[in-house]
Amino acid sequence: MKISALAISSLMVMGVADAFVSNSRTPVSTVSMKVADVYDMKNQRGVGATSTYLNSLAPMPSKREGKSEEEIQTELSSGKVMEGGKVIDFEAIKGPSHAEQALQTAKDGIVSSGKKYIPPGNGILGINDDVVSEVGHELGQFATPGQIQLCASYLRSKAPKSLFEPNHNNSINREASSFTEEEKKTIDSILRKAYVESGEVTSAFAKTFFLGTQLLPELPREAIWAIYVWCRRTDEIVDAPRDSDEEMLNDLGSWEMRLEALWKYGEVEDVYDLCLLDVLVKYPNLPITPFTDMIRGMLMDVPGLGQERYESFDELHLYCYRVAGTVGLMSLPVFGCAEGFNDQIAREPALSLGVAFQLTNILRDVGEDAEKRGRVYLPREDMAKFGVTEEQILAKKIDKNYRDMMKFQIERAKMYYERARRGVFMLAPESRLPVQSSLDAYGRILDKLEENGYDSLTTRAYVGKWEKLSMIPFSWYRTQDISRSLPLPGDKTIPTLDEPTP
Repeated sequence: MKISALAISSLMVMGVADAFVSNSRTPVSTVSMKVADVYDMKNQRGVGATSTYLNSLAPMPSKREGKSEEEIQTELSSGKVMEGGKVIDFEAIKGPSHAEQALQTAKDGIVSSGKKYIPPGNGILGINDDVVSEVGHELGQFATPGQIQLCASYLRSKAPKSLFEPNHNNSINREASSFTEEEKKTIDSILRKAYVESGEVTSAFAKTFFLGTQLLPELPREAIWAIYVWCRRTDEIVDAPRDSDEEMLNDLGSWEMRLEALWKYGEVEDVYDLCLLDVLVKYPNLPITPFTDMIRGMLMDVPGLGQERYESFDELHLYCYRVAGTVGLMSLPVFGCAEGFNDQIAREPALSLGVAFQLTNILRDVGEDAEKRGRVYLPREDMAKFGVTEEQILAKKIDKNYRDMMKFQIERAKMYYERARRGVFMLAPESRLPVQSSLDAYGRILDKLEENGYDSLTTRAYVGKWEKLSMIPFSWYRTQDISRSLPLPGDKTIPTLDEPTP
């Protein structure tokens, strides 16, 4: 999937976007999808598609597959237009889609069975052999089920009284004062280890993003690791190679039910759930909706369940929200807001940055997505406007029509970056540099596309590590108040909330 990455909050330092903005998903029976580098959830293990599969990509479908026109329009009509219509908030929008019905059917089946769902493999859903191999050692095996529930009980006892509903199914429910010093030491040790491994997973799959998190204080840094690991696991559940989608839907249905139980009752099943529970206790205004919306974004990339093509930019906008804007909304409570601002005010810039990052991924990967995954994310109405065809994209033919279309798409993406820039000053001071750094580094990809002659079919736009590092001093200056009155050469003045944005 193109999950990747993020919106104002989640865009933490250079590379953030590439990690939660993964690319399309090939048929599960054929190949294991790539996923991660934190705002390029591109699986660094490689796609490994067979020549038979690649041959099957041509000719590309001439009509929309997956979601029906009626399903798509139902979802689009439910979005909330923000600031003149350039940004749309699709939070919690659910159309009567086949994917939605299939996921609900899987959840109903789990409930009606009356049995606890046991995931295949090592019993830790979303932590498969590929993840273990990438990290280099076993994961999540350092605590017993009893110890995990002890930790969960302690975390629930520290939560605001109204955060969780009472649930008599919880095996351990105690007051905070009842835990002994020895138990607290055990709990602290387990949580420390769980966060260390969360950082290791983040580092293994999203190296640049991981380095960026080092610019944050300890608490938000670990919270972002926990959120990343949840997104990573979700992506693994959807993209893991399987014989059919039925097993995937069962895993994903169980996964969403676990998420709902964590938010409602504070229930957990493994050590990484503990990290997310700890984050929820520390940031009780963290909403569940972006997490469930991301699940639906991942389903949009599943052949036969999701959406194979996008007729208009509005359709693509919904996809961008689900796989990228959601990450920003997950991260916003963790980053915190500056005095005079709150999550609702910062929401529009966050969503703008999510759209910007996702569009950047799409524009960078046009050729790769078409050749390896049979996906074209560019809106068909835009392609028709400039005289660009899918056959041309698959043949990797660069001409004036294609360059003109890319110029148009890049200008649109830059407009969203400009709308997002003012959101940096809405964040708590300690959170601004990671976000600004990621905004600058990821936006630089658009410059690379221009330098490459708008060729995103045969050449990949790439910003090297040292170039990213060299940008940090400039990113730092842009987070200072003086930059609003004395911008860097080439920078536009950042508009205030009361001023119109581009």
